[in-house]
Amino acid sequence: MVVLDEHLQSKGVEQAIRQWYVGSVVGITDLRPQTIIKDDAIPALLSQQNIPVFVTINTTDFWQKILLTDKYCLVCLAITTAEIPLLPDLLRRLLRHPDFDTKAKRAGKAVRITAQGAAMVYSINQNQPTQIENW
Repeated sequence: MVVLDEHLQSKGVEQAIRQWYVGSVVGITDLRPQTIIKDDAIPALLSQQNIPVFVTINTTDFWQKILLTDKYCLVCLAITTAEIPLLPDLLRRLLRHPDFDTKAKRAGKAVRITAQGAAMVYSINQNQPTQIENW
């Protein structure tokens, strides 16, 4: 399951990801409809799902800020709103990478990707971000 942050809903991203991703693609608000979801509640919501990939462009509030668990994967894209159309291809590239191509491999990891394609990762076992090999 791919879960999109509220900033990405209604930007055409959901439909573009659905064209190639075989699992569900939902917005964070779909996990708790008709309520306001604060950023600090997101990890608990994600933990109730089956190792989802949470995708956001809000790197300020999420990258190295939220507590990681092995219940989800965090993907922060350091892109502008004008660069949002790049998001589906960057996400597909990540999910096809050998270190992220299964739920088990990406569980408990946080990834930061730039529009230029630079990618860093840290995990619940490794707090210092490192470059993703063979990216």
